Order: sequence, then structure tokens, then C-alpha cells
Amino acid sequence: MAEKKYALDKIRNIGIIAHIDAGKTTTTEGILYRTGLKHKIGEVHQGETTTDWMAQEKERGITIVSAAITCYWKDHQINIIDTPGHIDFTVEVERSLRVLDGAVVVFDGKMGVESQSETVWRQADKYGVPRICFINKINQTGGGFEKSLESIHNRLSKRAFPVHLPIGFEQSVSGVVDLVDMKAYTYKDYTDHELVQGEIPADMLEEAKRYRSLLIENAVAEDEKMLEKYFEVGEEGLSTDEIRQAIRTATLTGKFFPVTGGDGRGVIVEKVLDMVTDFLPSPEEAGAVWGTHPKSGDEISREPSESQPFAALAFKITTDAFVGKLAYFRVYSGKLQAGSYILNSSTGEKERVGRVVRMQADKREDVTEVGAGDIAAIVGLKGTTTGNTLCDQNNPIVLESITFPEPPVSIAIEPKTKADQEKMSLALQRLAEEDPTFRIRVDEETGQTIISGMGELHLEIIVDRMKREFSVEANVGQPQVAYRETIRKDAVEVQGKFIRQSGGRGQYGDVWLRLSQNEAGAGFEFINSIKGGVIPGEYIPAVKKGIEEAMSNGVIAGYPVVDIKAELYDGSYHEVDSSEMAFSIAGSMALQEGVKKANPTLLEPIMKVVVVTPEEFMGDVIGDLNSKRGRIESMEDLSPGVKEITSFVPLGEMFGYTTNLRSNTQGRAASSMELDHYADVPNNVAEAIIAKNSK
Repeated sequence: MAEKKYALDKIRNIGIIAHIDAGKTTTTEGILYRTGLKHKIGEVHQGETTTDWMAQEKERGITIVSAAITCYWKDHQINIIDTPGHIDFTVEVERSLRVLDGAVVVFDGKMGVESQSETVWRQADKYGVPRICFINKINQTGGGFEKSLESIHNRLSKRAFPVHLPIGFEQSVSGVVDLVDMKAYTYKDYTDHELVQGEIPADMLEEAKRYRSLLIENAVAEDEKMLEKYFEVGEEGLSTDEIRQAIRTATLTGKFFPVTGGDGRGVIVEKVLDMVTDFLPSPEEAGAVWGTHPKSGDEISREPSESQPFAALAFKITTDAFVGKLAYFRVYSGKLQAGSYILNSSTGEKERVGRVVRMQADKREDVTEVGAGDIAAIVGLKGTTTGNTLCDQNNPIVLESITFPEPPVSIAIEPKTKADQEKMSLALQRLAEEDPTFRIRVDEETGQTIISGMGELHLEIIVDRMKREFSVEANVGQPQVAYRETIRKDAVEVQGKFIRQSGGRGQYGDVWLRLSQNEAGAGFEFINSIKGGVIPGEYIPAVKKGIEEAMSNGVIAGYPVVDIKAELYDGSYHEVDSSEMAFSIAGSMALQEGVKKANPTLLEPIMKVVVVTPEEFMGDVIGDLNSKRGRIESMEDLSPGVKEITSFVPLGEMFGYTTNLRSNTQGRAASSMELDHYADVPNNVAEAIIAKNSK
């Protein structure tokens, strides 16, 4: 059966994003049930859900990898990505938002805005993703629509406006009032198959009118023509279609957020689906995508049209037990046919497209062709990794890649038996291909394999997946902190000179560098200030390469050097003896020497730690954070008797914190942490680290 093709304006690419446990996966299940893809709603705690298909996800009841699903609603094709909420897997949210056009942000109606809600909101801001808000669980004890809306206003945006008001309170929630058509949509039980349209309850009419005026007044403000008409004819003179269009126009600015609420398992998700099709952008409205020409570096764009040359971004790589390597990609322009050849412009390699599949979480449906605006996966690409651009061979373009944070936690890992040795390196390589925040390196001095990730849970899951998916048993060391080194002195001038004469052709490289601090987090910057050819142009990249190699091993305790500027301003060369290798070594020597003179210092990762705790344990929690060199940033009331404490604590003090927190608070407090910045290590701590590393 040929697959029905949807026009671009009928396609929606959306993500479902939220704090851990807000109900993203349950809402996705509700959507799949309502759109006819499932015959019953899977329960997260019973491991029955479609998008949480990994064994670890089913056991822990959390989402670890983003899953892609295509469903259909009222003549629209909706490609959904259900993303994780746990901070250790934030890269999954980041890479999904990079390729999505819109998002549904789910909030826990009992908790309102939580720490991770703020993180995903910031990520959506970063990529300019328009979004709608769904306040889930308002039907549970302690759930409240208005209370959660207020926390959105206080912590995220004042420009969030209800499009629906819930009917009833806590367990008696039974539907919504639609503020656009001023009708009530109710159900007897959340499992009902459809909503019943009726009149607004008399006791809600005044409140509905007030919220409607607020909604319309703020929506029309984003559209000049609509604003003029609104001033002429007033709220009553606008048709429901015009009001919907005004809300849509406002939402697409990315600064106006329609809000609804209800039970994510229930029939009310039909209203969420309506909001997705009514208010979130199609690929057409998301507009052209910009990139650069791989050879000339010129900026070029691709319009979202099938008549344009093919351009797509690979945003996720997974290994499938049945078909091998799968590359998920978003098509921005043109179309792709199974069996054709494409260019990976990020690597310059040609790739053959074997099978193209549309994903239903871990199930696949073969398709012969995908076009602009689609999300699908290719089976069997060899050299493609996350963030690579796939494009037409004759019309190359490199799209902006996805940047990922450096992983702050490392552990040593070794195979239990000789037989596991080879299997382990293959398993780690496969897992690193899938996850750009997971790194592997071999410690040159000890020969140990060191793996790095975003947190303890992240590495725990990696080791667990190695065991289950690749049958590799491994011994794991204690978590280690990924320290960094930098300099605290500017304009330090230093020479690096490498001369070797030993009969025959010698080696000669001579460079002068000026080292300065770069802004925190800005990384390495190389400035070429060579004038008059004192060093020939062909040797300059070698100098840069030598500097970068030397930066991987700092002078204090061997940690990577970060955030420095190196200006190459003078030097000399030999007509016969100079070579790229000699200049690379000279650059390396100059850097090592310069860092020693530039007041080097150790940096440690500082985590933003958010603890939600009952008030009675607040003193203990704060005392514990202070004892870990923590700095308390803020304390807020989340709800009566519940406090949220935000603090900044060095990662080195935080290992095993979750377990300790549970035992200190009788299991009633919860915490989340994410890397915030790097800061200088205090002298006494630095001495201990240096002593430990010199053993």
C-alpha cells in the first residue's frame, strides 16, 4: 500500500519535553491511543509504553533515549519525539530540539515549574522553538491548574495564556472550557472515546470571559492587521477562525505560549492534538535553513520545498539488534529515495542510502521516499555521526551542527576476562557513536580505559547496556572528576624552538607565542599575526596543531588546558631543514613553557544542584550542602510545606549525593544537578589533587 503524502502545511514536527516524572511519556501514550496507533494506553510503571522501549527505561520508569513516532490527526501528519527528563540525558533534548519545529512542554500540575522544566525551556529558547504548555496531573490530589500557571508566569514567562480552563478541581476534573469557541468539552471518565460539546457551566462563565479577553488582547498584539481590526470591532467582532489565527501568529513568534491542562492519559489529549495542529508551525512556517558551502564557506540557504536540492541533518545514531546502525535524520529540503547516493558534507564522504524507514519507537516501517519536513531513519550508513549534514552530491551544503557539553564525570573500566577485552572496545565504540556526550580515552600512563559522561546515572546506564546488549562484563572504578587547567595571566610571551642536526637533513622550527586568558567557556582561540612571511603559510596550521596537542596535557596535574588565546606573532625558519613536524613540536614546546609562566590554575566543574524537600528537613539539607563547599543561591516555596533549594556545589563533593539525601530525608526529598560552569579550585583542594595525581 502506497504511503499517503501530506502537504508541507499539514506536517508538524514536535517534541514533548519536561522535567523528569512530569508525564511526558504518559502523554505520548495518550496521543498514540487517541490517534489510533495503540489499542490501549501503556503504563510507565508497568513497562508497557511504546516510546520507553529499552530494558533500562522499563525497569527505572524513566526515558533515557529520545524516541521518534509518526501519527496522524485530523488530516495532519505529526512526527513526535518523546525526550528524556533526567538531566544526565539532556543531550537527547538538545539534539531533538535542533531538528524540531515546535514543542509541547509538559508540567506536573502538583509541582508546577521544576528545575529541569527551566532547563528544557532555556534549550527551546536557544533554538527558537515555539511551544505550547500542557499542565498534566491536575486531576490528582494536590494538582492545581492556576497554581502551576502562576509558577510558569513567575519562573518562565509572563506571556503564557490559557486557551482552555479546566472544569472541576483535583479528582472532579471532567473537561475544559474552550476560550476560543466558548464551549465546554467534557467527559465522564478519562477513558471515554470522545469529548461531549456543551454549554459552559454557569459558575464559570464570568471567569471564562475574563480569561478570554486576556487571551485575545495579548494574541492580537503580535499581528498589526489583527490589532487594527481588534481596535475597530472589539473582541466580539472577531470570528473564532480569526482568533485561532491570531493565537497561531503569536505562538510562532516563540514569545507567546498557549496553555491547557488535564489528565495526560485521557481523552483531553485530543485538545492538545488540536493545539498542535492549530498553533504549532509546519516545516514551511519554520522557514529556510541556513548553512555554508563546504569549499567556499559562503552562506547558503535551503527552502522547505521538495523542488530544492536535498539537505538533511543526522541528529541521532542508534544500533539496532536486527538491522544494525540507524541514522535518524530531519529533511530540510528536497527528497531522498531509497537506493540513491548522497554526500555527507561534514566528512566529504559519499554514502549509499539502503533502506529508509519511518520509526514507530523501536518498530520500523519501510518507505521508498521521504521529502522536505519529514523525520525518518536510514539503515546502514557507515561514516555518519550525530550532527553530520547529508545532502545532494552536486549541491553541497553544511548545516550548523549540534554542540554538546563536555562530560564532567569519568570512571575507569576494565573487562572482567580476556574474552571480554575485544568485545568491550567494540561495545564502547558503538555506544560512543550513539551518544556524543559519552567519551572514551586510554590513559597513556596507566593503560586504563577511561569513560566519561554527564553524570553517575549516565555512566551506570552505559555499563548496564554494555552488559545486556553486548554481553560484556566489566569492573568499574570510582567516579572521577574531569578537572581542567587554565591560565590567569595575560600577554605572556614565550619562544618554542626545535632544532635537530644529526647529519643529513635536520629539523628546524622556531615560534614566538603570546598567551592570554580567553573568556570562561570560550575554549581555545588561535590568532595568526605573522607578517612578511617570517614563517611560511604552510607551517602555520602545524603550529596550531602542536599547540592543541600540548593543551591536552596541562602542566599542573596533566588535565586538559582550556579557555586560552595563543597568538603566533614571530618566529623563523630554515630553507632546507624546516618541516611541518618541526613547527608542530615548536608550537607544543612554546605552549607548555608559556602555560608555566602564565600563572596556571586548576578548574573544577561546579554543578547547579536543585533540591526539593519537605520544610522540616530544610536545615539538614542546607547544612549538608554547605559542608560540601556549596553556595546556596536561593530558597523558594514550591507549595505549602515544600521548599526548593538552589545551590552551586563542586562536582567532586557530589558523588553518591542522591542516596545520602534520601537517607537524610526519609526518602522524601529529590534532587537534580547539571553542569553550570568551571571555577578555580581552592589551594588546599588543589594540593590534594596534585598529590594524588603525582603518585
